[in-house]
Amino acid sequence: MTGAAWLSIGLFVALALGLTLGLPVAFTLAGVSLIFAGIGVATGTFDPSYLAAFPNRVFGVMGNETLLAVPLFVFMGVMLERSQIAERLLTSLAGLFGSLRGGLAISVMLVGAVLAASTGIVGATVVTMGLIALPTMLRAGYDPKIAAGTICSAGTLGQIIPPSVILVLLGDVLSNAYQKAQLSLGVYSPKTVSVGDLFAGAMLPGMLLVGGYLVYLIAVAWLQPARAPALPASMRNKPGAMTLAKALFPPLLLVVAVLGSIIGGVATPTEAAAIGAMGALLLAAASGQLSFKNLRETAERTALITSMVYMILIAAALFSLVFRGFGGDDLVHELLTGLPGGVLGALIIVNLVVFLLGFLIDFIEIIFIVVPLVAPPLLALGVDPIWLGVILALNLQTSFLTPPFGFALFYLRGAAPKDFPTSAIYRGVLPFIVIQLSMLLALAFFPGLATWLPAQL
Repeated sequence: MTGAAWLSIGLFVALALGLTLGLPVAFTLAGVSLIFAGIGVATGTFDPSYLAAFPNRVFGVMGNETLLAVPLFVFMGVMLERSQIAERLLTSLAGLFGSLRGGLAISVMLVGAVLAASTGIVGATVVTMGLIALPTMLRAGYDPKIAAGTICSAGTLGQIIPPSVILVLLGDVLSNAYQKAQLSLGVYSPKTVSVGDLFAGAMLPGMLLVGGYLVYLIAVAWLQPARAPALPASMRNKPGAMTLAKALFPPLLLVVAVLGSIIGGVATPTEAAAIGAMGALLLAAASGQLSFKNLRETAERTALITSMVYMILIAAALFSLVFRGFGGDDLVHELLTGLPGGVLGALIIVNLVVFLLGFLIDFIEIIFIVVPLVAPPLLALGVDPIWLGVILALNLQTSFLTPPFGFALFYLRGAAPKDFPTSAIYRGVLPFIVIQLSMLLALAFFPGLATWLPAQL
């Protein structure tokens, strides 16, 4: 290999080491890239003209209308979290299903699905459900493993069920990668893939995943009733029709308005995100939770999350320029196309790498660092971009659940009582991981699960 190729490998290794040590992601990305660019210039293996393109990349990021959906969806999720919608939903559904064995676990899963479709923020959902549902499930006599597994798996649904922030970011990255792949094949009128396509592609797998979770919970309640009992009579409070409608109708209306406008072609994801943000404000006002304090804290948290995303995205743009300047993208292309097993071998390796990285770094870094490197070669080999996006999102969701480093497990550990055993969390998620892996295999053997709905629309 040439000196430039070795430096491209060294750049990636140094970046991985910095991220593993817990250094700030954006500054690690930018700092390591500039250091290696300096080494490359000094050794004559890097053309500094690559860095001249960086200001245009920054302006491109800041002017990207698709990425405007990120702060709007984050604002919607945080505002809904503070509107106590989850608490009202869980109370109403628990009262409705409480007389059934496993009814509380089913309620938690359904609330998790609704929250996923209305907030898309995993950490907030797991913590909220951990604080609200876990004590109730334990008081009702639930096996701690069932309680922990249900809450963690319900919380991670925000990764795959639209409007997921992860799908917004993946959609933007894959759109660029798809155009690059087509241009490399000599297609000068490249097709595009949109965030709306990815939303539509994730709908059916997301619903099937929820269905798989529910089937497992019903089976446990039926076969091992002591692990998931019905609520004691003293804890049952069956809601009236009006109470149930007030708890269920507003978030479902918001979901239909946001997703329906995107899938129906009425609005772009960014415009739908604006609808969602305004809808969240109206729901907060209707529930009496729209105070100046809540509004300020929501705006601050939205600004914090959004600035982190944009800082990482800008730093990742610098990294990609330096990596390309060393010929790293050609190296990745040769590596993936030269693997035994062709396309299948490349897909297995990429998904394994993404799964393992999901233990160590956040999905935002994976999307902005890893996906731009591996997606163009895979798409050039004929992989469908929508299917690839959905399977990557499902893969990242699985890594969020998997012990010992899954982020959802850490979120629940922080929200659970101090005497709640960590082993119960780790063991409780194992059956749900099996369901996740089954869904990944189903998606691998039946790509139409992800591509059918976008094709119909």
